[in-house]
Amino acid sequence: MTTETHRAIETVWRIEAPRLVAGLARLVRDLGTAEELAQDALVAALEQWPAEGVPDNPGAWLMTTAKRRAIDQIRRAETYRRKVAEVGRELEESAPDIGTLVAEDDGIGDDLLRLVFVACHPVLSTEARTALTLRLLGGLTTDEIARAFLVPEPTVAQRIVRAKKTLAKARVPFEVPQGDELAARLGSVLEVVYLIFNEGYSATAGDDWMRPALCADALRLGRVLAGLAPREPEVHGLVALMEIQASRAAARTGPGGVPILLADQNRARWDQLLIRRGLAALERAEARAAGRPGPYLLQAAIAAVHARARHFADTDWERIAALYEKLAEAGPSPVVELNRAVALCMAYGPAAGLELLDQLMDVPELRNYHLLPTVRGDFLSRLGRTDEARVEFERAAALTRNERERTLLLDRAARARTPLPTPLPRPVDPPGHRHRAGTPLPPDNGPRKRREGPSSREKG
Repeated sequence: MTTETHRAIETVWRIEAPRLVAGLARLVRDLGTAEELAQDALVAALEQWPAEGVPDNPGAWLMTTAKRRAIDQIRRAETYRRKVAEVGRELEESAPDIGTLVAEDDGIGDDLLRLVFVACHPVLSTEARTALTLRLLGGLTTDEIARAFLVPEPTVAQRIVRAKKTLAKARVPFEVPQGDELAARLGSVLEVVYLIFNEGYSATAGDDWMRPALCADALRLGRVLAGLAPREPEVHGLVALMEIQASRAAARTGPGGVPILLADQNRARWDQLLIRRGLAALERAEARAAGRPGPYLLQAAIAAVHARARHFADTDWERIAALYEKLAEAGPSPVVELNRAVALCMAYGPAAGLELLDQLMDVPELRNYHLLPTVRGDFLSRLGRTDEARVEFERAAALTRNERERTLLLDRAARARTPLPTPLPRPVDPPGHRHRAGTPLPPDNGPRKRREGPSSREKG
C-alpha cells in the first residue's frame, strides 16, 4: 500500500467513522456491534482500495460494506434468528444501492445527533462519556485518547468496553431526547465537549501547558453539534467560547513551551479568523437566547471582551465583572466566584478582589484547587504583601499537577518582591459593592476539571 493511499484511507475513516457507527447503531440497536461492523468495513477498505482505488463516494462504500456484513453476521448466528426477521429485512432493503445511500445522506445528521446523546448519556461516568465520545465521534484510537489524558491505554479501553456494556444493560434508546429531557441531556453533551477542550487548553497534568489536538477535536465536535442542533443557543455559545479561546493558542506559549500569561501575550499572534468565527457564533447564540443567556453564552461574551481589546490595558474589566455577576446568577459556582474576584481586582483594584476571594477560602470545592492560591498570591503581590504572596504561589505550585504551571508558579514565588509591570486601575468601590460569595454554594457536579472561562484566570 502506498503512503498516499494509506493517508487517504486514514482521512476518510476519521471523517466517515462517526457517521458510519451512527447509521449502523440505529439499525442494529447495539453500539458495540455497530462499531465492530464499522471496523470490518475499514478492514475491507484497507484490503481493496489499494488495488481498486478509493471509490468516488467512500462513505457510501463503507456503509454498504458494513450493512452487508451485518446481514451475513445475523444470518450466521443461530441466536439472532428473530433479529433476522426484524433487522435483517430492513438492512437488505437498504444496503446494496449506493445511490439510495447518497440520497439518504440527510438522515445521517439525525443518526449523528442520536449517537452524540447516547455517548454522553448520564448513566455513564464523566470519564466514560469523554472516552466514548472521542472514540465514536472524534474518531480517536484508544492509544490517542490515553496519550491525550495521560492514562494507561488499557484503562481507556476498559472504560469504553464498560460504557458499551452499561448502555446495553440499561437499554438506552438510540434516539434524541424530547421536551424537558432534551435540555437536561444537552447539558451533559456540552459538558463533555467543553471538558475535552479545557483539557487541551490548560492541561491538568503532564509536561505540556497545552494539548492543541484536544482543542481541535473539541472544536470539531462543537461545530458538528451546532450543525445538528442549530436552534440551541448554548450550543452556539459553547462553539463561540471555544473558537475565541483557541484563537490565543499561538500566543500562549513561548520557546520550549513556556507559558505566557494573558497580560504578556502578543495579540498580533491571536488568530483573527477564529475570533471572527467565534464572534459570529456568539451573535447566533444571542439571537436564539431571547434575552435569557445560559452559562456558555455568558462565558463566550466574556471571552469576546478580551478578543475585542487590542491591548491588555484596553480590556473592559467592568464589563467582565458584570458578566460574571450574571454568570453567578445563572449557575452559582465557587469557580465562577473566583473568576469574578479576578475581574473585580482588575476593574476596581486588588482590595476589592481580595475581599471576595477571602470569602472563598473555606469553600470545600476549592480546598485543593491550585488556582485559588494562585489568584490570592497575585492579589497580595499587587497590594505589596510580598511574603504572603510568596507563600500562596508556593502552595499553588505544590497543588498543580502540570509541570509547566509548577515552574511558572515557583518563578512567580521567587519574583514576588518584584513590582508588577502592568499598571492597575485606580482602586474604587465597585457599583453596589455586592458580593455573592457568602451564599452557600451547591457541590460542583461537573467534570473534575472545573468548568470555567480560562480567559479570566490571567493564564491566557
